[in-house]
Parts: sequence; C-alpha cells; structure tokens
Amino acid sequence: VQLQAFGEGLVQAGGSLRLSCAASGDIIGSYNMAWFRQAPGKEREFVSVISRSGGTTFTPNSLKGRFTISRDNAKNTVYLQMNNLKPEDTAVYYCAADREGNILAKRNRESVRFYEYWGQGTLVTVSS
Repeated sequence: VQLQAFGEGLVQAGGSLRLSCAASGDIIGSYNMAWFRQAPGKEREFVSVISRSGGTTFTPNSLKGRFTISRDNAKNTVYLQMNNLKPEDTAVYYCAADREGNILAKRNRESVRFYEYWGQGTLVTVSS
C-alpha cells in the first residue's frame, strides 16, 4: 500500500486543521492506521491509531480531547482532526499502516517499528 498525507498548513495557536492520508494500491480496510509526528531535533512520536474497522482508537492522554483520528474505508482515507492547536504541535505529521499486528498492546501501537508502510509526511506549523 502507498500512503500520501495531505493538509499541510500554517495555523495560529487555538486553530484547527484536518490532515488526510490517502491510500492506494490496496484496500485500507485491511490495515490498522496511525499518525505519528516528528518535531525538529526530536524522535518520531506516536499521535493516534485506529483499528481496521474503525471501532477502536488510541490517543495519548496528552493529546486526547484535541486530536481525533477517523477513517473512511470507502474512500480509502484516514483523517486526523486537530483542534486547539498549540505551538508545540508543530511537526511533520506522518501516516502509517500496519497489516498484521494487534494494536491492543501499547508497546506495539506506539512503536514506529510496528508499522510497515509510511507516507511522506506533511508539515504542520502552529504560530503563537
């Protein structure tokens, strides 16, 4: 599967942005889908994951309430809605896909090694 992220933008603190991740080459419903982000000089960080059916999601407590992951398998697309953005949310955001794994284990779902496929990243900049 090939992944392409969209939604790059510059927003003011407190604003909102929705990222999209479009998949091609395979049916996205076969994959757990996740978002990660990487700020300059920092390691890639887990943001959120959604199960194949969309029935289960996990988001770190630090982001819960502001970030929401969703998916539309009919459109082969996954979304990340980001609200009340803060300057520290500035990063390149990546979507990722896992075909075989179980996201119930935290050490799996939050590890970059768990995901076999990655999109190219899209830049989100939040100004203060």
